[in-house]
Amino acid sequence: MIPFTLNLIQGSVQINFSPEAAKNLQQEILTLMQSLKTAANKVGSRGTRPKPQPPMEYRHTGDVFLEVFCNPNIYPSPFAAKVLLTVRDDRIRLTSEAELTQLIEDINQYLEQSGHS
Repeated sequence: MIPFTLNLIQGSVQINFSPEAAKNLQQEILTLMQSLKTAANKVGSRGTRPKPQPPMEYRHTGDVFLEVFCNPNIYPSPFAAKVLLTVRDDRIRLTSEAELTQLIEDINQYLEQSGHS
């Protein structure tokens, strides 16, 4: 299994991650992108403000625990969005921000390298 590299705003981290887990995260991000687009639309139907969108809270437990969190209501567009990543096991815990667009690229690259694109 090839390692999954998550590029952070400063630096990167590699974890063991299955292609199936990467596809699940990819699906969660597609839902998040829709929420971001809805939240970025300042006017909903009939001139009202759109309803607040639920945050994305993805969790995966494997060799390490990975959590990805994003509140779509605070970003002006999907391209400005950042996610909060937490990677931990029984010895270390890393929490950092990453750009959503970079996370999407990282997942696509990982799936391509693992032959699951």
